[in-house]
Amino acid sequence: MEKLYYSIGEVAEMLNVAPSLLRFWETEFDCIKPHKNKKGNRYYTLQDIEILRKIYYLTKECGFTLDGAKEQLKKQDTINEKAQLIDSLANIRKFLVELKDQL
Repeated sequence: MEKLYYSIGEVAEMLNVAPSLLRFWETEFDCIKPHKNKKGNRYYTLQDIEILRKIYYLTKECGFTLDGAKEQLKKQDTINEKAQLIDSLANIRKFLVELKDQL
Protein backbone atom coordinates (compact mmCIF):
# COMPACT_ATOMS: atom_id res chain seq x y z
CA MET A 1 0.00 0.00 0.00
CA GLU A 2 1.42 3.34 -0.99
CA LYS A 3 1.09 6.59 0.90
CA LEU A 4 -1.34 9.25 -0.26
CA TYR A 5 0.99 12.15 0.51
CA TYR A 6 4.76 12.52 0.60
CA SER A 7 6.69 15.28 2.32
CA ILE A 8 9.01 17.57 0.39
CA GLY A 9 12.00 15.82 1.96
CA GLU A 10 10.80 12.41 0.80
CA VAL A 11 10.18 13.65 -2.73
CA ALA A 12 13.54 15.42 -2.85
CA GLU A 13 15.22 12.18 -1.80
CA MET A 14 13.31 10.21 -4.47
CA LEU A 15 14.52 12.58 -7.17
CA ASN A 16 17.95 13.13 -5.61
CA VAL A 17 17.53 16.93 -5.62
CA ALA A 18 17.41 19.62 -2.95
CA PRO A 19 14.01 20.59 -1.49
CA SER A 20 14.72 24.17 -2.56
CA LEU A 21 14.70 23.04 -6.20
CA LEU A 22 11.23 21.55 -5.72
CA ARG A 23 10.00 24.81 -4.22
CA PHE A 24 11.53 26.70 -7.16
CA TRP A 25 9.87 24.39 -9.70
CA GLU A 26 6.58 24.95 -7.89
CA THR A 27 6.85 28.68 -8.68
CA GLU A 28 7.83 28.06 -12.31
CA PHE A 29 5.38 25.31 -13.28
CA ASP A 30 1.66 25.90 -12.75
CA CYS A 31 0.95 22.17 -12.88
CA ILE A 32 2.72 21.57 -9.54
CA LYS A 33 0.33 22.29 -6.70
CA PRO A 34 1.28 20.40 -3.54
CA HIS A 35 -1.14 20.37 -0.65
CA LYS A 36 -0.11 22.56 2.27
CA ASN A 37 -1.10 22.17 5.90
CA LYS A 38 -1.69 25.05 8.33
CA LYS A 39 2.03 25.34 8.96
CA GLY A 40 2.74 25.58 5.24
CA ASN A 41 4.39 22.16 4.94
CA ARG A 42 4.10 20.80 1.42
CA TYR A 43 2.66 17.34 0.77
CA TYR A 44 2.88 15.83 -2.69
CA THR A 45 0.56 13.26 -4.26
CA LEU A 46 1.74 10.53 -6.63
CA GLN A 47 0.46 12.65 -9.52
CA ASP A 48 2.60 15.59 -8.34
CA ILE A 49 5.63 13.31 -8.07
CA GLU A 50 5.08 12.01 -11.60
CA ILE A 51 5.04 15.59 -12.93
CA LEU A 52 8.21 16.38 -10.97
CA ARG A 53 9.90 13.30 -12.47
CA LYS A 54 9.03 14.56 -15.94
CA ILE A 55 10.42 17.99 -15.14
CA TYR A 56 13.57 16.40 -13.73
CA TYR A 57 13.96 14.25 -16.83
CA LEU A 58 13.51 17.20 -19.17
CA THR A 59 15.77 19.64 -17.33
CA LYS A 60 18.49 17.43 -15.90
CA GLU A 61 18.75 14.54 -18.34
CA CYS A 62 17.65 16.11 -21.63
CA GLY A 63 19.08 19.57 -20.95
CA PHE A 64 15.93 21.58 -21.66
CA THR A 65 15.54 25.08 -20.28
CA LEU A 66 12.54 25.74 -18.05
CA ASP A 67 10.63 27.25 -20.98
CA GLY A 68 11.54 24.27 -23.14
CA ALA A 69 10.42 21.88 -20.41
CA LYS A 70 7.09 23.72 -20.17
CA GLU A 71 6.55 23.25 -23.90
CA GLN A 72 7.50 19.60 -23.73
CA LEU A 73 5.11 18.94 -20.87
CA LYS A 74 2.35 19.92 -23.25
CA LYS A 75 3.48 17.01 -25.43
CA GLN A 76 3.13 14.56 -22.54
CA ASP A 77 2.48 11.39 -24.47
CA THR A 78 6.01 11.00 -25.78
CA ILE A 79 7.50 12.11 -22.47
CA ASN A 80 5.44 9.51 -20.58
CA GLU A 81 6.66 6.74 -22.85
CA LYS A 82 10.31 7.76 -22.55
CA ALA A 83 10.14 8.21 -18.78
CA GLN A 84 8.50 4.80 -18.38
CA LEU A 85 11.13 3.25 -20.62
CA ILE A 86 13.93 4.81 -18.57
CA ASP A 87 12.36 3.61 -15.32
CA SER A 88 11.97 0.11 -16.76
CA LEU A 89 15.55 0.05 -17.95
CA ALA A 90 16.78 1.29 -14.57
CA ASN A 91 14.82 -1.48 -12.83
CA ILE A 92 16.22 -4.08 -15.21
CA ARG A 93 19.75 -2.80 -14.66
CA LYS A 94 19.27 -2.92 -10.88
CA PHE A 95 18.00 -6.49 -11.14
CA LEU A 96 20.92 -7.54 -13.32
CA VAL A 97 23.48 -5.94 -11.00
CA GLU A 98 21.91 -7.74 -8.02
CA LEU A 99 21.94 -10.99 -9.97
CA LYS A 100 25.60 -10.49 -10.89
CA ASP A 101 26.48 -9.82 -7.25
CA GLN A 102 24.81 -13.08 -6.22
CA LEU A 103 26.96 -15.12 -8.62
